[in-house]
Amino acid sequence: MTDYQQLLFPYAYNILGTAEDAKDAVQEVLSRYFTTSHDDVADEKNYLIRSVINLAINYKNRNKRMTPQPAEWLPEPVATDDNADKNLYLKDILSYSLMVLMERLSPIERAVFILKESFDYSHQEISEVLSITEEYSRKLLSRAKTRLFKPGAEVKSKDVMDNTSQLVSDYVNAIRQRDLSRLEEMLSAEVTLITDGGGKIKVVAKVSTGFEEVSNVLGIVIERYLGKAEIIVRWINHQPALLFYVKGRLATCQVLEFSADGTRIVQVNNVVDPDKLKMLAANDTN
Repeated sequence: MTDYQQLLFPYAYNILGTAEDAKDAVQEVLSRYFTTSHDDVADEKNYLIRSVINLAINYKNRNKRMTPQPAEWLPEPVATDDNADKNLYLKDILSYSLMVLMERLSPIERAVFILKESFDYSHQEISEVLSITEEYSRKLLSRAKTRLFKPGAEVKSKDVMDNTSQLVSDYVNAIRQRDLSRLEEMLSAEVTLITDGGGKIKVVAKVSTGFEEVSNVLGIVIERYLGKAEIIVRWINHQPALLFYVKGRLATCQVLEFSADGTRIVQVNNVVDPDKLKMLAANDTN
């Protein structure tokens, strides 16, 4: 069963955006499957994948009905480096930036996009998994791509992504030294800062856009809250991120997104919701 938990987790998490809900969906499917008769199942692996995907879609639809999602909602960060949860199959987890963008999609658009682009399913296979026609699968994929990507958007090359380590180091040093002028030099003109406190933590600003606004908010946050924090550089959802520890407690996970040429920070995703930091803190060796 452990192998199936590892296999199924990315499917559920990529759709739901929260690790705890993903684990619950996987556990529900496995418990139901292994406590009932399933002699009619020809392909156990595909059956379980299909079950988890459809349950995750139902969870996502239910959550959106019960609690309208605010603009500052961010996915739960999942470690994908050496300190990651070894009980999870992390290779197929999507990048954090893409997870943020996918909140624009409906759950079924999200599922089609994930299956086609991440797991290389054919439209015929998607139609079987989601009980839709191949034509509708193609239409949903096209709609998802239109909502996710601007025409002519640049794709980051591996070389550029590898070269961001120096920018991350400079960013950390600027925060530690409270060098706001240096920090401002690293931000793009159209930078966005999103801070998700989950309604539990009071934040300076939930969503800030543009160089001036973002630099002002970052300055206040660093001076009031993070200037004396211990900073650990980690990889979260395959992207560089900073973990801020205040008096030994994980207070903030800040996931950075860079411009296509790797020279500027275009988005700062700030997770301070304690519920979304639980798993990260529990598995962190600091």
